[in-house]
Formats: sequence, structure tokens, C-alpha cells
Amino acid sequence: MGVIAASQAPAGIQGILLAAGKGRRFGADKLLHPLADGTPMALQSARHMRAALPRMLVVLRPDSRALEELLRREGLPCVIATSAELGMGHSIAAGVAASADAAGWVMGLADMPFVLPETIASVAAALHDGAPLAAPQFQGQRGHPVGLGAGFRDALLALQGDAGARAILQNEAQRLRLVPVSDAGVLRDVDTPADLGGAPAHTAQAKTDF
Repeated sequence: MGVIAASQAPAGIQGILLAAGKGRRFGADKLLHPLADGTPMALQSARHMRAALPRMLVVLRPDSRALEELLRREGLPCVIATSAELGMGHSIAAGVAASADAAGWVMGLADMPFVLPETIASVAAALHDGAPLAAPQFQGQRGHPVGLGAGFRDALLALQGDAGARAILQNEAQRLRLVPVSDAGVLRDVDTPADLGGAPAHTAQAKTDF
């Protein structure tokens, strides 16, 4: 895993890792499930984001006590989204409210532990360079994480329900900068235990609009 020096991280860009979903299809506490090396899924996702963006936080449900304890032991800041059960929009808004002074946000999903730090850093760099929206592209497909500039602050704070930031990304599609990457992890999410095998059974394409 590459580590981006703090001096190289784009100034003012905030990482937000969304870890407030229920993961019902997995059949267990998905985000605590160990990967092949024993690392809990959400912890690896958080480590990768922090390696690229030292300024980052993790958004959790109020009942995610075990996950919160695990993350805080690693020194990872956590924000509790009190209305997380109402949909991802509330979780995004909670994360943005806790970092409202940021120059932009890179939003990742905790069930995508294979996204490389270098990819996260590339999306952040695109925002820092002036892109209003940014996302990685692997073999012609847009993936995660997604970057949103400070101009979308009010819209992000107003998000509610399950739609998340989908409307922003759809309405502003012409302003999206795609960042070519060689990181297949940007398309690989974990919905079921089978997705932890070799070739992913699912891709994140359906979730790229949050």
C-alpha cells in the first residue's frame, strides 16, 4: 500500500468514508468481516483513505459501536449520522457538516476496500486542480471514490433519503472530470461473501451515483 506524504496531500480536501449502511445482503456485520489478511473490511478502506488524505473521517450509524471502537483505536475520526437509517443522503450530509470548511470532499464507500490510496489521491488532486467533480475511470467505467468541490457544499448539506448525491452527479455530468486509473478496485464492491473471492461477482457501476 502506497502512503502519500502529508505534504503532498491536496490542501483542504476532506476524505469522507461512508460506513453507515446496513449491508443486509451480506448476512453478517459486513464492515467488520475480515479480508484475506485478517484486516476488517472497513478498517482497510479507512487506512487506504487516510494514506491518501490525512484529513479524513468515517461516517457511522449510531449502533456501530464495535466498528467505532475499532476505528478510534487506530486514531481515525468518526462522525455519527443520527439519521443514517433514513438513507445515504443523511450520512453524506453528516460528514460534510462535520467538515464544512473543506475545499472539497472525496467520498468513498467502506465496502470497497480494494481502492488504492494512489487512486484516492488522484481524485483529490483533480479537485485541487479545479475540477468541480471528479471520479476514477477504469477500462471505460466510472468508479469510486467520487470528488465534489466546495461549490456543492450547500447541496450536499441538504441531502436526504436514499438518493444520496445522485442528482448532483446526473445534473452536473458535463462538469465531471474522469481520472484514468489502472486500479480495478474502483469497480469492486463487496455485497456478499462471494464478492471476496478472486474475480468480483459485482461491480460498483450501479452505485457510482451514490
